[in-house]
Amino acid sequence: MTFDDDRSARPVRPAPVPRRRSPMAITAVVLGAVVLAAIATANIWTEVVWYQQLGFTEVWRTQWLARLVLFGGAATLAGVVVWLNLWVAKRVRPARIGGRSQLNQIRDQIAPLERLAMIVLPLVVGLVVGLAVSSQWEIVVAWLNHEPFGVADPQFGLDASFYVFTLPVLRLAVTLILALAVLSTIMSAFVHLLYGGIAGTGRSFVASRGARIQLAVLGAIVMLAIAANYWLDRFGLLTNAKERFYGASYTDINAILPSRSILAGIAVVVALVFLVVIWRGDWRIPAVGIGLMVLSAIAIGSIYPSIVQRFQVSPNEQEFEAPFIQRNIDATRFAYGLDGIETTPYRATTEAEADALRTDADTTAQIRLLDPNVVSPAFQQLQQNKQYYNFAPTLNVDRYDIGGGELQDTVIAVRELNLDGLSDDNRNWVNDHTVFTHGFGVVAAYGNRTTADGQPRFFEGGIPSSGALGDYEPRIYFGTTLPAYSIVGAPEGTAPWELDFPDDNSPTGQVNTTYTGDGGPSIGDLFAKLMYAIRLGEEQLLFSDRVTPESQILYYRDPIERVSRVAPYLNLDATTYPAVVDGRVVWVVDGYTTTDQFPYSAPIQSTTIFAQNATTAATGGAVLNYVRNSVKATVDAYDGSVTLYAWDAEDPIIKTWQNVFPASIQPMSEISSDLMSHLRYPEDLFSIQRFQVTTYHVTDAASFYSGQDFWRNPADPTADTRLQPPYYLTLQMPGQEDPSFSLTSTFIQGGNDPRNILTGFLAVNSETGSAAGQVDEDYGTLRLLELPRDTTIPGPGQVQNNFNSNSDAQTTLNLLRQGETDVINGNLLTLPVGGGLLYVQPVYVQSKEGTRVPLLRKVFVAFGNEVGFADTLPQALDQVFGEGASEGATDGGTTDGGTTDGGTTDGGTTDPAAEEALNDALARANQALQDGQEALAAGDFTAYGEAQDRLAAAIADAIAAEAQMSGASGSTVTPTPEPTAGADGTVESSPAPSPTDAISAA
Repeated sequence: MTFDDDRSARPVRPAPVPRRRSPMAITAVVLGAVVLAAIATANIWTEVVWYQQLGFTEVWRTQWLARLVLFGGAATLAGVVVWLNLWVAKRVRPARIGGRSQLNQIRDQIAPLERLAMIVLPLVVGLVVGLAVSSQWEIVVAWLNHEPFGVADPQFGLDASFYVFTLPVLRLAVTLILALAVLSTIMSAFVHLLYGGIAGTGRSFVASRGARIQLAVLGAIVMLAIAANYWLDRFGLLTNAKERFYGASYTDINAILPSRSILAGIAVVVALVFLVVIWRGDWRIPAVGIGLMVLSAIAIGSIYPSIVQRFQVSPNEQEFEAPFIQRNIDATRFAYGLDGIETTPYRATTEAEADALRTDADTTAQIRLLDPNVVSPAFQQLQQNKQYYNFAPTLNVDRYDIGGGELQDTVIAVRELNLDGLSDDNRNWVNDHTVFTHGFGVVAAYGNRTTADGQPRFFEGGIPSSGALGDYEPRIYFGTTLPAYSIVGAPEGTAPWELDFPDDNSPTGQVNTTYTGDGGPSIGDLFAKLMYAIRLGEEQLLFSDRVTPESQILYYRDPIERVSRVAPYLNLDATTYPAVVDGRVVWVVDGYTTTDQFPYSAPIQSTTIFAQNATTAATGGAVLNYVRNSVKATVDAYDGSVTLYAWDAEDPIIKTWQNVFPASIQPMSEISSDLMSHLRYPEDLFSIQRFQVTTYHVTDAASFYSGQDFWRNPADPTADTRLQPPYYLTLQMPGQEDPSFSLTSTFIQGGNDPRNILTGFLAVNSETGSAAGQVDEDYGTLRLLELPRDTTIPGPGQVQNNFNSNSDAQTTLNLLRQGETDVINGNLLTLPVGGGLLYVQPVYVQSKEGTRVPLLRKVFVAFGNEVGFADTLPQALDQVFGEGASEGATDGGTTDGGTTDGGTTDGGTTDPAAEEALNDALARANQALQDGQEALAAGDFTAYGEAQDRLAAAIADAIAAEAQMSGASGSTVTPTPEPTAGADGTVESSPAPSPTDAISAA
């Protein structure tokens, strides 16, 4: 740019000869622009129709409208500010110096760039600033629609919404103003220096009047922005981390807070001093002001607080910090939902008594021995059916009413499609995207029972799906391992080509189907085909006969991804679990609203907790210090429909987002009875809460300061590289009238103590009830058992060590390890029963080579320092609590055959006919067991049910024969209920007699 109006003094240059532009270059540029436009159009159009089809158009429209408005506003502001400052610098330039000075030569060299610079610089700065500000659309939109928390901070008395919603927007505005002011100052100073508006004279410099005015005004704006920043920092003290606690401390409030106010005032004064330069023209005045401000920042902003901390606070720290620690405790417990925790001193006994289990019979009957982290290979081997199906490596725990009106803890999984199971010869576009389109059915097993050989005892499975869950839509078009996209649907009357399920009775060996749901946008017309072909880079979409006028394209098929796209303001739980609800398979996803700006609340790392980092204040995965499970979401596995339910309607953050997206979230009253019965307390939320409980179970500031009663979460004794995970169990906590489906965790001593001593047990009621639109009033109640400090209760690590050092158990397990099998320790469960704490751990055995199916073979039990190790849970309990202790406290054991002895003889003669009848019955029962296992492995549930009927009849005959034999010998027999057939045709006996023990041994 040139600042010379004396055009006659310029040297005469020859007129430039225009170059001919290459037609090839022009063509390439045009084609490139067309390609980019086509790609952009395809991506935008396919996104819009996806949201339209799903019914969440307002989410896409609102967020992109917000982005565009913020981008346009910020980019325009930044561009105008930069252009205006360049224009002013040009207008106030000094006159051209005569002759051929070095300065004039520089002016001449950059003159051709003047017009370009005036256009490019504002555009570039505007683009960068616009993109930066538009990425913060969430905090701006939330601020415009925010709701109050109704909770005031203890220092300034401001509602917490000021820190969560208003303060981030104020910081954004101040940062934007400061950045533009500094950038404009630098650019203006450079222009003035380049064109003589600023000149050096020895140790000082002089500026023209125009330069002086412009730079003085910009300097004043910079100082005012710094003053605003100091002022806002006062509020930021309430979210600062300290060595012992979180939030403002005594030194912060009594030294740093006043210093921030003083520095803000000094910055305002310096801003006024800059304006004095306009008239005085002496730059030493603002320079002195800046120097004094820097010295003040060092003296009162750093040195003075350090003196207060070292000489006033540190010698009396506990007393001085007590009120501020209490603020931290109260805020943290509220922010993480711990303020309502029910803490009970629990004087756990370590002495096992024979009748201790009777009062906890309902709890011990539901002890879950099937470990969802271990048994996936068993599901895979027994229920996979074909190589292109698979199950998740970690299964899920739910509860189902499968007869009798009582809920049964269940291990459940979805048989999903896995194209990696196909051979390379069968992988092509047609198969991958039009034939293999969906998984099929769910598989469910009892949590507390297995078959006689240790396999999961399924009550739902097979292809086609059959069992206790009744009729439901089994096709899984939306899940976690499906292809990126599938083309489904065809005109009526067209022969189906989608593989539905394999069928040996079909001439082709399979049954095909045609998708009839509404799961994706239409791809039937040419324009849609073209858009998706461009987006996916798949030209087959344009030419394949499988893409018909009735075709739909299914994409974004992972449940967590679908929910994250329609609810970008939520953090999502790492686990999504399936449930059979109202005749459909749905995926349940828990959503959280979070912030890292709640005053005085202690933070936690979120990157290790959440599957998706939402675009809220916790974005970036750094920290969060407030969390609510505000949304329960479901994704239909057949049509992919997403429904969001307001689970915590009182949460101010979710109320804020409901103001932004009023049509997106349904009220809790819309939740059906069946769905309500399968919702549960989320694992990630409980993991966050139990982490904070390790410290914030201490509610007294003095005890908190000493830290002597802090706890920690124990390491997983089966995998030392991670913490022991929470476990879903049905149990009855002290104070509860009935057992409830719960999520549990244990605590051990904190600090550097190497001892693994149990200090606490936490359980949250995860039972939502089954009333439509109404959650059980006890749901979410946290119950903490604090163990006495004068009693040593073994922690999980010590209990595992006791198991591993038990000579009898290890002799048996070592023999198993020496063969072709591996021994796998299952989840180490902890339950408050018998007046103490009971540990239960299933032990699995699986082959080292070939087919690896983990089979439940043994059970460890520990109570105090007593250890039991047996084939079944009742037997192990009897070893610890005494013979017969498990009677009435279990449902008959862990296998189909049962485990409890049916009686003994005490002399006398034996009826030969009865003995022959008993042997015959046992032989028939053994054969029925073998037939049943073969049918189960083959997926033939009809034959399996027939075998179980024969098994039931044989057991009944054996019971009758044993009763006859016992009667002949004059002995007594423990009465045994008649075995009954379960909903899946399997036999349930509670408890079973000794003939079943003989069958199991066989």
